[in-house]
Amino acid sequence: MKIMIVEDDLTIRDMVGEALEKWGFETVKIEDFDQIMQVFLNHDPHLVIMDINLPSFDGFYWCNKIREISKVPMIFLSSRDTPMDIVMSMNMGGDDYIQKPFHMDVLIAKINALLRRTYSYMETQSQTMEHDGIILNLENGEVLHGDRKSELTKTEFLILKILMKNKGIIVSRTKMMRSLWKNENFVDENTLTVNIARLRKKLVELGKEHFITTKKGQGYIIQ
Repeated sequence: MKIMIVEDDLTIRDMVGEALEKWGFETVKIEDFDQIMQVFLNHDPHLVIMDINLPSFDGFYWCNKIREISKVPMIFLSSRDTPMDIVMSMNMGGDDYIQKPFHMDVLIAKINALLRRTYSYMETQSQTMEHDGIILNLENGEVLHGDRKSELTKTEFLILKILMKNKGIIVSRTKMMRSLWKNENFVDENTLTVNIARLRKKLVELGKEHFITTKKGQGYIIQ
C-alpha cells in the first residue's frame, strides 16, 4: 500500500515516513507544494495524510481538488485545535482528524483501520486516467483540465479511454470501431468521425486543442 504525506514540517514528514516504512508501507513525500495534484496523479496513493497549514494553498484546498477525482481515504494531521477546523476537515472530505502533537502508534492504528475499512470492500483499481494534464474520471465520465471540466457521452468517454490507455500508440479506425461497436460493419464509418469531432471540440473548450492527433490513413493517437 502506498501513502502520500503532504506535510511541510520536514521533521514530522520524515518521522511519519520512517514509521510507515517500518510497517511495510511505500511512502510518497511532497517536495514541491505547487505540484501536489500532479504527484497524486503520478503515484495514485491508497491513502493521503494531509496537513492544513501549507505553502501557497492550504490542506482544505488540496483535499477539495483531490475529491473532485478520487475517493481515496484521507487523514488530516494538523496543529489547528478548534472544533471548526475538525468540522471543516470532515466537511471537505477528510475521513479522520489527528491533532499535533500526536502519538505515532495512534496514527498508525488509524491508518491501518481506515485502509482495512476502505479496501476490504472496494475495488483497488484507479478511478482516474491522466495524460498531459487531462484527467478522465472513470466513475462518472467527466474529463477535467485544470479548473475546467466537461461531461462526455458514453461513446466520447470510450474513445478517450481507449486513446489514453494506448497513449503513444496509433489506434486504427477499425480497431476503434470494433472496440466501440463490436462489429464495425453495422456502423456508418462517419459515426466515428462525428464522435471524434465532438470529443475534440470539448477538449478545445478545456484548453487542449491538439490533444488527439489524426494520422492520415492510420488512425488516431495522443502523444
